[in-house]
Amino acid sequence: MTVIIDRFEGGFAVCECDDKTIINIEIKKLPNNINEGDVLVINGDKIIVDYEETSKRKREILNLTKNMWE
Repeated sequence: MTVIIDRFEGGFAVCECDDKTIINIEIKKLPNNINEGDVLVINGDKIIVDYEETSKRKREILNLTKNMWE
């Protein structure tokens, strides 16, 4: 399963799943140095950051918004 960290609330990361549902994951179960917008891959009990997909999504968002305020 792939999720995107939307925000942090208390001891949880609020994440959006591929099907647009929201789940909460305890921060202590996540890798260190995570940020809002990071893409996580969950496989059983193992959770890793997909740095390539995170970078791709950030580039796409920058491209969509770069001419927004001109």
